[in-house]
Amino acid sequence: MPSATNSSGIGARFRAWSTTLAGRVVLYGAALALGGAVAAGLLLVFVFAVAYSNLPPIDALTEYRPKIPLRVWTSDGVLIGEFGEERRDYVEIRDVPDRLKQAILAAEDDRFYQHRGVDYAGLARAAIANFASGRRGQGGSTITMQVARNFFLSSERSYIRKIYEIALALKIESTLPKDRILEIYINQIFLGQRAYGFSAAAQVYFGKKLKDLTVAEMATLAGLPVAPSAYNPWVNPRRAKARQQYVLSRMLALGSIDQKTYDAALKEEFRQRPAAVTAASQPNARNRLHAEFAAEMVRQLMFDIFREETYTRGLNVYTTLVSTDQRAAYEGLRAQVLEYDRRYGYRGPEAFIELAKDEQVREQRIEDALVEAIDSPNLYPAVVLESSPKLVKAVLQGGETIQIQGAGLRFAARSLDPKAQPTRRIVPGAVIRVTQNAQGVWEITQLPQVEAAFVAANASDGAIRALVGGFDFNLNKFNHVTQAWRQPGSSFKPFVYSAALEKGFMPSTLINDAPLTVDPAMTGGQGWEPRNYDGKFEGPMRMRQGLAKSKNLVSIRILQSITPQYAQSFVTRFGFEADRHPAYLTMALGAGSVTPWQMLAGYAVFATGGYRVQPYLISRVTETNGKVLMEAQPLKAGDESHRVLEARNAFIMDSMLRDVTRYGTAARATALKRSDIAGKTGTTNDTHDAWFAGYGGGLVAVGWMGFDQPRPLGERETGGGLALPIWLSYMSAALKDRPEQIMAMPEGVAAIGGEVYYAEFPPGQGVASVGLEDGLPPEEQKKNEQVRDQIF
Repeated sequence: MPSATNSSGIGARFRAWSTTLAGRVVLYGAALALGGAVAAGLLLVFVFAVAYSNLPPIDALTEYRPKIPLRVWTSDGVLIGEFGEERRDYVEIRDVPDRLKQAILAAEDDRFYQHRGVDYAGLARAAIANFASGRRGQGGSTITMQVARNFFLSSERSYIRKIYEIALALKIESTLPKDRILEIYINQIFLGQRAYGFSAAAQVYFGKKLKDLTVAEMATLAGLPVAPSAYNPWVNPRRAKARQQYVLSRMLALGSIDQKTYDAALKEEFRQRPAAVTAASQPNARNRLHAEFAAEMVRQLMFDIFREETYTRGLNVYTTLVSTDQRAAYEGLRAQVLEYDRRYGYRGPEAFIELAKDEQVREQRIEDALVEAIDSPNLYPAVVLESSPKLVKAVLQGGETIQIQGAGLRFAARSLDPKAQPTRRIVPGAVIRVTQNAQGVWEITQLPQVEAAFVAANASDGAIRALVGGFDFNLNKFNHVTQAWRQPGSSFKPFVYSAALEKGFMPSTLINDAPLTVDPAMTGGQGWEPRNYDGKFEGPMRMRQGLAKSKNLVSIRILQSITPQYAQSFVTRFGFEADRHPAYLTMALGAGSVTPWQMLAGYAVFATGGYRVQPYLISRVTETNGKVLMEAQPLKAGDESHRVLEARNAFIMDSMLRDVTRYGTAARATALKRSDIAGKTGTTNDTHDAWFAGYGGGLVAVGWMGFDQPRPLGERETGGGLALPIWLSYMSAALKDRPEQIMAMPEGVAAIGGEVYYAEFPPGQGVASVGLEDGLPPEEQKKNEQVRDQIF
């Protein structure tokens, strides 16, 4: 224990020192520092108090309603569209795997369940680190502070914002339980690729539900919040791997995983998400089934009802589409369009760029050109680096260089000739399209200019099973199924024939396939001398043969006999608009205007035995919680209140339409090896439009091909050669497990001598013949009368 003498000595020395100049300076400085610290502390308390008193209400958290996008599904649960600024799939905290929670806390806030919203030790560490580095690199934000910032504050880095962040975090913690705060964070945080929340990110990056993630994948996602773009596993895999390793090491240090799990997770490679996803297994994965036109139809319909809420309310729209049918239709249409396009040769590169000598400038120009070129499935844009008649080197998006040679050059061989026209020649800097065949060989190809459409439905109720509105939605968003008004050509003839049955015509009625001069008053314009497609005339033939062979002169004489005015009124029962089918003889050749959607409804009348059904796409609309907001109540065949055509009329038309597919213009349909296939080809004047519409096995479908700006498809092109293959490609898949459906003979039909008639119009009754005397000398008229007498 020090003596009193020593203590008094030390005090004396201090008093002496304090009277010196140096002593006074030090003492004054210490006093000022202490006073400053106290003042700063008081000021900080004052600022914090002011900030806390001015905090906004946290109703956005207590009544949290995340923005969930509109999602569109097929009937069998495949995602085909997602619309909204934010990809989000809300998940409750009890459904979040514990291991994922541990990964998130290890990466962001391992003391989350210990502190009250602010980790003061963490803030101190961040402050020291920032002071040492001379910049604001670390923020020390807890998960609660991040929630406060995301909902109420800007991303600006400042001390004032940090004070508000702390104040809000304390207020949030005093209001909400910890699990609720973590649940909001897990669903709200931005994780790149427009994904908000960990469930959405799991789908975007890995195509999985949260419960199916591996430890390595959980660590990868947990590492994203700090910098989503920098640690994106597909864009920056090396950075993402380093961040993943950090998260795993923190989990190991905290005891969340053992050494064995840690080692296994480090060895795991990033795996691409699967190509196909379903509602049952991956409810928020990115679309791989091509149904963009149908998804856009749904989006427009929903916006008409819900307006801006469409994109944030979390609506789920279930369509009537069947994924296997949709895929068959899409692939069949694309294959036929590409096959047609190849028949007419290579048109040359899409564009040209100058390949600069400076490597950096050169790479930037190539990248810009490839980004500008719209992508299309398996039709990849490429920039040519080297070219010769035997070898082309080109670079794809992402920098991959490919070589094209041999058969891969055949399609564009003329454009590799040094004598080719400059606009068609493939040279270094040319932007071309390439594709990879089934053997993995690269070939030069091109984007087609022609368009096509296809739509199929259940005949019994009109539920759309497949809809392809064009070759590629990204290239042309015009929906040709619902928006393209085109001439139906000969595919419209069955509706005229059906009208004729009501006027006493029979399948055996003899009609003259001979030249005819039509008065201008009957065409609505000039005088007309119609011809058959092949330019030939076969003389008298039965009405059944006339339809099967699609004889124009037969159809014109039928319409002339029943009058265009009657036919114009009659076709409205199939859903066609009278004013789009003027009452002139040209109606017999399909000179009016229809859409494929209308044609689908029209042919469904024949397929159902005379009932009118309305094609529809949406089955039901639900909210996120499953509550049904809307549900379709379709009209169904069999309800007599919806009958628009007598059963006997439909039966006889069905028998004639099946002959079209047996030996007529659609005889290629025999490849399906079914006896219930019926339909009609259509080729318009100058082959501007090619059609096939038909049905079988309870399905009705329509295919179309043509140019958006109408021009000839080709001198020998027909609906049977262009549209029918699309139809057959679809039906070969869609009818695989469907039994044949043959109409039973209804009342009012008589079967006599292998032919069918209305009971009141047996042979010798009704209309026996038409036009047999037109323009013929007496001796020829007598021959035709003898033919008619032999038939009847």
